[in-house]
Amino acid sequence: MRRSSKREEEAAPSHDRWLLSYADFVTLLLAVFIVLFAFSRGRSKSVQTVSAGIHAGFEKLSAHDDPKPDTGPTDAANPLPPAPVMPAPLPVDTTQLKTQLEGVLGDAIDKHEIVVQQTTEGLIISLRDFGFFKSGDATLLPGAAEQLRKTAHVLMDHHLELRVEGHSDNQPIHTPLFQSNWQLSSARATSVLTLLVDDAGFPPDKISVAGYGPYRPVADNATAEGRGQNRRVDLVIVEPKVKVVPHP
Repeated sequence: MRRSSKREEEAAPSHDRWLLSYADFVTLLLAVFIVLFAFSRGRSKSVQTVSAGIHAGFEKLSAHDDPKPDTGPTDAANPLPPAPVMPAPLPVDTTQLKTQLEGVLGDAIDKHEIVVQQTTEGLIISLRDFGFFKSGDATLLPGAAEQLRKTAHVLMDHHLELRVEGHSDNQPIHTPLFQSNWQLSSARATSVLTLLVDDAGFPPDKISVAGYGPYRPVADNATAEGRGQNRRVDLVIVEPKVKVVPHP
């Protein structure tokens, strides 16, 4: 009986063989993980190398000054062309111009309503107030418009510039419309300018206006005749200047 039992025990199959297969599987799995880990480490080093190279390149660029935007050929080798200058206007023959004005304004000059004279400031056409305005008023009289149109046409033919100046005597004025001679002289000058531009077609970019009140007299305010000469609107002729045309 003892021998039979011992033989049966020796002949019985072993149930622990699966441990060998499991150990082999774990060993192979570990080897795979080691290979994958080594592969990933190798790629990481390559990426780090490339990244370091790019970073070094940017550092070299930043060591230089920031590049300026290209604004065109402005260096010494390719300078910008000079701004074009309009042709200089021909000098005005004031003697001839005075003769032309006297020809078209003859009647008003004979009546002393207009005086054309050469001064240090240039040629001046003085419009006396009694021929163009009522006393203390800035509205042009009906016949004044025609005289101004004739004057404007002569001046425009010569491409001249004009400054319209209002003047008065030194007698105090206080009306519902004008509180001072300064306001009256400015209003009269503006009325003349408006007619020259809107009615006669004088270029608005070639005309200006100013009001001086009693502060630039041409005669003595102590007499009635002197005060009459001071109450006026002067058309001061200004010769055009050479203009530089800017680059676009």
